[in-house]
Amino acid sequence: MIADHWPLFGLALTTPRLELRLPDLDDLAQLADVAAAGVHDPAVMPFVTPWTDATSEQRARSVIQWAWSQWARWSPTDWSLQLVAVADGQIIGTQDIGAKDFATVRVVGTGSWLGREYQGRGFGTEMRAAVLDLAFAGLGAEAATSEAFEDNAASYGVSRKLGYVDDGDAWHAVRGRRVRGRRLILDRPRWSAARTTAVEITGLKPCLPMFGLDETRT
Repeated sequence: MIADHWPLFGLALTTPRLELRLPDLDDLAQLADVAAAGVHDPAVMPFVTPWTDATSEQRARSVIQWAWSQWARWSPTDWSLQLVAVADGQIIGTQDIGAKDFATVRVVGTGSWLGREYQGRGFGTEMRAAVLDLAFAGLGAEAATSEAFEDNAASYGVSRKLGYVDDGDAWHAVRGRRVRGRRLILDRPRWSAARTTAVEITGLKPCLPMFGLDETRT
């Protein structure tokens, strides 16, 4: 089985409404379909890289290529785990969590997107809560970071619910414009205090060396 050689395929995070898992090829095809259908109003651009300005076909292909590229470049000192979010058997979006030198620094960053028809239903909060549980409860993280453009109220709403606080500004060039981003950070005590989503983590132990951790301790 593929999980014997790449144990991340055996990792799953389960919440009351969602399952998050590493995608197989069929999952990637469904995720590409969701991306092709659009993930935000074309009049706005919530991402630093304006990949959604591409055609539907190009967006779909880029989603698949991105997933493959993250698998290929994975190392215990520099990793990015991209999971698909599944609700009632349907792929609705993707949630990632990544870190550099995690075994020493113990800080992760996250990112996500949802298909437009699945937005506004609390899935974004549940997805992020799942990977935060993986980070803090499963891997022993001490902090998690996030960033969103200053007009991205939905992303800030998720962060506030989960206990993040402001951590400064960042500036980006997007579609030829100077855009302000706001950084946020969540430490272990705030995560614990704001934690309300039940998350079950399965298949983690054999994955620990891939995150730079010993199987006997996190």
